[in-house]
Amino acid sequence: MSESSSEPAVIASTTSLTQQFGSTVALDALDIRMRPGVTGLVGANGAGKTTLLNALLGLRPPTSGSATVLGLDPRSQGAALRAQVGFAPERDVLPDEMRAVDFVRHLAQVRGLPRSEARTRASDSLWLVGLGEERTRTLGTMSTGQRQRVKLAQAVASDPQLVLLDEPTSGLDPTQRTEMLTLIGEISNEHSVNVVLSSHLLEEVERVCDHIVALDAGRLIADGPITELVGDGEGITLELVDIAEPAGSVDEVERLLTRAGVEVERTGTTLRLGGQGRDELSDRARDAVAEAGARIRRLEARQRTLADLFEGSAI
Repeated sequence: MSESSSEPAVIASTTSLTQQFGSTVALDALDIRMRPGVTGLVGANGAGKTTLLNALLGLRPPTSGSATVLGLDPRSQGAALRAQVGFAPERDVLPDEMRAVDFVRHLAQVRGLPRSEARTRASDSLWLVGLGEERTRTLGTMSTGQRQRVKLAQAVASDPQLVLLDEPTSGLDPTQRTEMLTLIGEISNEHSVNVVLSSHLLEEVERVCDHIVALDAGRLIADGPITELVGDGEGITLELVDIAEPAGSVDEVERLLTRAGVEVERTGTTLRLGGQGRDELSDRARDAVAEAGARIRRLEARQRTLADLFEGSAI
């Protein structure tokens, strides 16, 4: 098998993609490779997430660089591309006077489905997102959670190869956020739909995404599988009791561990240990505590998170 045929598939990519608005650089020479599955596009508000989605859809030509989505160039093949991509914007742009089923059917037709098929797909997609019995209600009478589900329904109604969701949990309470994320995961897994989920909440991305693209002020700071970026959660947390005697016991524990080759990050009396296997770290921690005359308050396995990876960034 050739090297190229063994490489993972790419659903979207960019090469030196740059977008400027006057003197503001919204996207700064991005080189991105998005793989099949659910990709989390993360960054603080204003990081460039929506600008990147618009570039991938061909809604705004970049200042320089290029993008490819599903093998198509968004600049020259935008109409053909948008017929294959579902999109749910962050903004609440639903027409209050329309029934949910009519709205979803209309957008399915806009993407190229015949009227009869669009009608069937609209009903099916609303059932899929849990609004089957509400499908004839006008959008203006629906709650924020229901309107977010309608946006998801119209994004998947035309059976797209790729769905772009811009902050799909915006305005939802914690229970509704969990339900929405579960629904997105089920749609991707059970219907083989590739999803790019834009969010400023790292915990949302960890919950449902396979891959991550992280932006900070328009710059790419991470791109890859979450398992590779975060790892297996190796390491332990050691919290010591803050006692006056013997003086400097916490300092001594940190010194002994560092001398033993342990990676130590300290916050007050809490030491986050890494760089070795968990069993070895536990043994070294107990030895250091005993030698220093310190006392353990807590010793437990440490699960690394995306928040750890991006600590110190604007995310």
